[in-house]
Order: sequence, then C-alpha cells, then structure tokens
Amino acid sequence: MGLSFTKLFSRLFAKKEMRILMVGLDAAGKTTILYKLKLGEIVTTIPTIGFNVETVEYKNISFTVWDVGGQDK
Repeated sequence: MGLSFTKLFSRLFAKKEMRILMVGLDAAGKTTILYKLKLGEIVTTIPTIGFNVETVEYKNISFTVWDVGGQDK
C-alpha cells in the first residue's frame, strides 16, 4: 500500500521535463518569444546565428527550449 501511494504521489507531483524546438522564418520572433517566456519582458535581440538554448520553469514543468536561427554562420 505504501509503495502504491509513493508511486502515485511521485507521478502527480514530480517535476516533469519537456523539450521544445522552435523553428520558423527569419525575423519571425522566435528569440523574442523565448526571452519573453524566460525573463517576462521583451528584450531587443539581434539575428540568431546558430541557436539559443534556455530552460523555462512553469508550475511543475521544466521546459528546455531550443531556438534555431536561420542566419548563416
């Protein structure tokens, strides 16, 4: 009984991890959205060369967001 309760409790309240890949056209606002989620404010960005990776915590979920840029290296 105790083991069943422990499994149920851990499934309900354990920290969940999700991965998100953001792709889109150049200058579409991918990086702006990423930093709005991360920082809670709009920041001035430059075109992404390569990629940005940030972790955003929301409630009981940890999102790892990959922002892939379309600019040449």
